[in-house]
Amino acid sequence: MHGAGNDFVVIDCTKDIIPEDQISRIAIGACNRHLGIGADGIILVLPSRVANMRMRMFNPDGSEAEMCGNGIRCFAKYAFDHKLFTDVVMSVETRGGVKTVKLNTAGGKVQSVRVDMGEPRLLRPEIPMKGIADSRVIAEPLKVAGKKLEVTCLSMGNPHCVVFVDNVDLYPVEKIGPELENHASFPQRTNVEFVELVNQQEIRMRVWERGAGETLACGTGACAAAVASILNEKTARKVTVHLRGGDLFIEWLGDNRIYMTGPAEEVYEGKVGTSVIKKWAPGMT
Repeated sequence: MHGAGNDFVVIDCTKDIIPEDQISRIAIGACNRHLGIGADGIILVLPSRVANMRMRMFNPDGSEAEMCGNGIRCFAKYAFDHKLFTDVVMSVETRGGVKTVKLNTAGGKVQSVRVDMGEPRLLRPEIPMKGIADSRVIAEPLKVAGKKLEVTCLSMGNPHCVVFVDNVDLYPVEKIGPELENHASFPQRTNVEFVELVNQQEIRMRVWERGAGETLACGTGACAAAVASILNEKTARKVTVHLRGGDLFIEWLGDNRIYMTGPAEEVYEGKVGTSVIKKWAPGMT
């Protein structure tokens, strides 16, 4: 499945159980675009004791993400289209908290998903980011690869670092992205968004995702980019984010919550052979 080009291998764990100690290996093997299926991450569909359904998302390097905006839209579409949950309003348990999604449907299938992403976390300990406790990070100078960049940082359930640039297409994302991801200021690493202002209602963005590299889209990253644009007084509180894989509509409303609306698509369904699984996760039956 994919959400605005951010693609995932979705595994229905209400049917197939993956041992906890094998999940990271499965993620690494499945996400490999040459030797595996190919994806920006794997999503596990699970039952929940605190919400309607539970989502877990693992990056191509095997690390587990707290939350994934494009992933949760794909998750919700899968659960509804495959009749695991039949209401158009769904609560989803994630490592970043319980999220509420509203499904826009036609012909019994989900066409788009609006996600209540919760409140942005703006203080350093919440991101987390080193520095003066209980301070915000807005247009703060940070030395990266021998240069000083102005960064705005926050958490959307996972850490984000936003950099405003003049021309996002020409910016060396593949060089600066990993430098910021692994910067000593971020004890849990960080996702990085490079943002070009179009007007007060639109921005363009490229993203370097923690544990994945550059991807075509990032839902939590689009939310972070919109929040950073508003905090820096560059845009209004409703913003269309143009990503390489498509557009996401982000709203930061008076209740201090972020709402993200965007597409989700199922590309194909298949099964992986036992011999392949054993190569990815030796010893798994």
